[in-house]
Amino acid sequence: MRRLAKGTFEVQLSSQQLESDMPGAHRVDFTKQFHGDLDGTSCGVMLTAGDPGQGEAGFVALEVYSGSFWDRSGTFALQQMGVAADGGQTLDYVVVSGSGTGGFTGMRGTLQVTLLLGDHGYELACEWPEP
Repeated sequence: MRRLAKGTFEVQLSSQQLESDMPGAHRVDFTKQFHGDLDGTSCGVMLTAGDPGQGEAGFVALEVYSGSFWDRSGTFALQQMGVAADGGQTLDYVVVSGSGTGGFTGMRGTLQVTLLLGDHGYELACEWPEP
């Protein structure tokens, strides 16, 4: 069963510099509140390095969503990887295989994030195995 979810989210960040020999390395704890087809919250942790002020940085993150979507509810994890370099950026989100619980058991998918006039938008394309 293939489904598509669209909406917006707000994010709250809390950053701390890592104690390491790598300048510019940070840990960022975050929470998100989802609106639209996804109705729930997520919390996660991100590791970053580089110089975002110069447009040269990278990050990896894991977050766990808890809430509902269509007629299902439960939890699932999202894995993120982003890179900014040479004036461009890439951002990849995937649903972590095997992370779904409750109505999200067996879920697979990808998430796209947009930023429009300061608002974060999302589009989640996902599917579950047939019963």
